[in-house]
Amino acid sequence: MQETRKRQLSIKYPIVAALALFTVGFHIYLIFTGLMPNLISRPVHLALVLPWIFLLTVGENESKLSKYLGYILLACALYSSYFIVTNYMDLEEQYGSLEGPLQYFVAISLLLAVLEMARRAVKLALPLTALIALTYGLLGHHMPGDFGHQEIPLDSFLGTLVIAEGGIYGSLTGISVNIVAVFVILGAFVGIGEGGNAFMSLSTKIAGRLRGGAAKVSVLASAFFGSISGSASANVASTGAFTIPTMKRLKYPPSLAGATEAVASTGGQIMPPLMGAGAFIMAELLGVKYSSIMAAAIFPAILFFLTVWIGIDVFAKKYKLIAMSDEDIPKLDIVLRLSPFFVIPFGILLYALLVVGKTPQFSAALAIFASVVLLLVNRDWEVSFKEFFFKFLDGCIIASRQIATIASVIICAGIIIGVLNVTGIGVKITSAILFLSNGELYLALLLTALACLILGMEVPTTAAYIICVSIAGPILQDYGLSAIQAHLFIFWFALLSTITPPVCGTVFIASGIAQTNWLGVAGKAMKLGVGLYIVPIAFILNPYLIKPDTQFMLASFSFIKIALGLWLLSNALVNDERKAIIRIALGFTALAIILYPLQ
Repeated sequence: MQETRKRQLSIKYPIVAALALFTVGFHIYLIFTGLMPNLISRPVHLALVLPWIFLLTVGENESKLSKYLGYILLACALYSSYFIVTNYMDLEEQYGSLEGPLQYFVAISLLLAVLEMARRAVKLALPLTALIALTYGLLGHHMPGDFGHQEIPLDSFLGTLVIAEGGIYGSLTGISVNIVAVFVILGAFVGIGEGGNAFMSLSTKIAGRLRGGAAKVSVLASAFFGSISGSASANVASTGAFTIPTMKRLKYPPSLAGATEAVASTGGQIMPPLMGAGAFIMAELLGVKYSSIMAAAIFPAILFFLTVWIGIDVFAKKYKLIAMSDEDIPKLDIVLRLSPFFVIPFGILLYALLVVGKTPQFSAALAIFASVVLLLVNRDWEVSFKEFFFKFLDGCIIASRQIATIASVIICAGIIIGVLNVTGIGVKITSAILFLSNGELYLALLLTALACLILGMEVPTTAAYIICVSIAGPILQDYGLSAIQAHLFIFWFALLSTITPPVCGTVFIASGIAQTNWLGVAGKAMKLGVGLYIVPIAFILNPYLIKPDTQFMLASFSFIKIALGLWLLSNALVNDERKAIIRIALGFTALAIILYPLQ
């Protein structure tokens, strides 16, 4: 049904298909053209994503007034983007200062369009935060005390955010243009082919016959799929549509079925090889190769899914959950027939990235070409040019929609980062946290973790990470943490906000699919995932865990030690059939094992 609907979209709306082809083509073109001026590539990127939000993503409760205002904003923003592209050389010589009424119109229309684009794409919290930041930038000089700032001329303030590279066309937007969009395209083409079915069949073949097999299939499928989608919500919606009904059919409690998928799907954003958009941003902010981020994340990511796996196993004993039936498990020949649909593109990606040493963009482009070629054949390896045409168009449309959603987040977050830099408020907030932590690293870690969880409840993981790392990253490094430790710690807690009540996005989606109360899902999700809140502290105290590329043996010992502790902790928390005193003893023993540093 979904496939038919997407095909109808491609046929009925040729303009949509043309826009999708141009959007995908532009971002792949950038990989092979060398350097393009930022004030050309980034405004074009914005101009390409605007129609997907304002014209092709219509809210259910959107009023006619909102719709027509959206049309006006879209037209103004498209013209303003055109103005910047055609006058970029003159604008560069203005050094971020506006000149004349037309440039003020360009600046204001673009800021309004970005705020509204984010509201439509990810609801109100992120654009409201950006609007508060803009208000502070304009009026903060009236504030008394340390949190006030010197008056900033309006032409300089707006110009820095719009015609220079300090706001909506800053480095974050550059990452969205040059890296994130490319990997989104790769994920879309792998998913629109047989790649998604390949993930699911392999997961089912590996784990389906185990105790609690359907839930363990969910863990594996979420790890596989999440590593290419980078979106916890998309992961729940796609893999959960299969795994949750299967678990319910096998008599799993609906709350456990939803919790398993919600927690497992969250981990996809930290699972190499692709991880989420935040991982690419992390590599750029740290100025390191993406392979270094992959190396640092691999053991913590495995611990993430291992923690969920252990919790499921304990729940399976408690509820006597059986394995999947033979008819639900694919035959080996089907698995082998499907496996090339993800082995080939990801093999090419990893070979080019890790062995040949190509850039992430170039490596992903090679994998995209391979995944497009694979669209020519179906699961029986029969060639169909007609099917290829529809799949290719649908892949472009899916990729363009996802690029637009992610860009809405990143570009709006760029406004916040721009205001932090222009006003210096980031340094003042940093100083405040340093004062509150009173020189104590672990108090600073606690404050940072709480900030990530609270902010992440309202904005997407990537935006929460960007904002928190801009403020808290330097603090944690001042306390002696390495840059990669600080960034991974912040990213991890931004990630966990998706399962942390009261606003837990993946839990709400999973509970809807499971058709059960979200509170029950949230409760079991916290039991399954409570060890996940310990892992970031573990790699702070055991820094070898994130150094497998340079200290493999010590990293492996740290991994085994922490995995043992997580196994004990899950048994202590989930298995309520044991006496309370034994569970408490197991819990303290687990924490001692996890947190005791490896010398």
